[in-house]
Amino acid sequence: MHYNVNTIPVGVLGASGYAGREICALVARHPRFALSFATANEQRGQRLRAGGRDITFSAPDDVRLEDAEVVFSALPHGASLTWVERAASAGARVIDLSSDLRPGNGGAPSSGRTAVPYGMPELSAATRARICGAQIVANPGCYPTSILLALAPLQASGLIASGSTIVANAASGVSGAGNAPKRELLFAEVSDDYRAYGVGNSHRHLHEMRATLLSIGADTDLVFTPHLLPVSRGILSTITVTLSEPLTDPLALFRRAYAGEPFMEITEDQPSLRDVVHRNVVRITATMVDGTRQPTLLVTSAIDNLMKGAAGQAVQNANLMCGVDECAGLPA
Repeated sequence: MHYNVNTIPVGVLGASGYAGREICALVARHPRFALSFATANEQRGQRLRAGGRDITFSAPDDVRLEDAEVVFSALPHGASLTWVERAASAGARVIDLSSDLRPGNGGAPSSGRTAVPYGMPELSAATRARICGAQIVANPGCYPTSILLALAPLQASGLIASGSTIVANAASGVSGAGNAPKRELLFAEVSDDYRAYGVGNSHRHLHEMRATLLSIGADTDLVFTPHLLPVSRGILSTITVTLSEPLTDPLALFRRAYAGEPFMEITEDQPSLRDVVHRNVVRITATMVDGTRQPTLLVTSAIDNLMKGAAGQAVQNANLMCGVDECAGLPA
């Protein structure tokens, strides 16, 4: 392929999954990125229509990693790290969408690098600065994005009661489980139903959330229960937080914390999935809870699990890593 001097060649590993397809579509419409290759081992040679363009899948071993300046790895957990290392060794900036390098999961590139930056730019100014200078970034999970960005301003202000328990209930569309065929995700099984899963604090995203909360100084337990919604995409989280003191205007705290953040929306209304699907945003509201002995805040957060929860956040991180406008190619 031929690129002009302002174009950044991009590769996508694991492009046949929901997140990988979403990345391909975003890259196709991006003003600075151009797709160099898209891999899907079991679907090699097959074609995908994404972002108004036809894409032909290649096998991972058939592509030249050195042809890409940026590589997105949307490979499965446990399989991604090897390819992340290969792409980085080939000189690419790499965004890993698996859990392999996220906080609390114990992964680190074998090349001697320390823990890679966590790709949640809104978490703090220091986090964004680390992303900008990184070669490898660990893209956050969808549930942690929805929950951690709802908690970070409270912790930064010292408002989460020490030793308390945060209770987070989150409902996700079925695309969050990937596109591997599973009986429990068939339309007839999901339609007209609503159920919890990963109960008893057993969901794999808890490692990531606990480690991140600890890193920002939170002294709290987290009880997290995910639920499966009969919709294709979106996450709605309700998070109950015991505070050290009551707040007369909770939204003012969030507005100050996220002032100037293009992908954070603070609203007086309860956010819904319709507000956020196909957009790279986190939409948050917060209200004090009546009738409790200790001051208690209820925070509601909505995201699109395939955008801000995966592909959109990955492109946002790639923009920062490449010195491109953070909002480039992203629907806000």
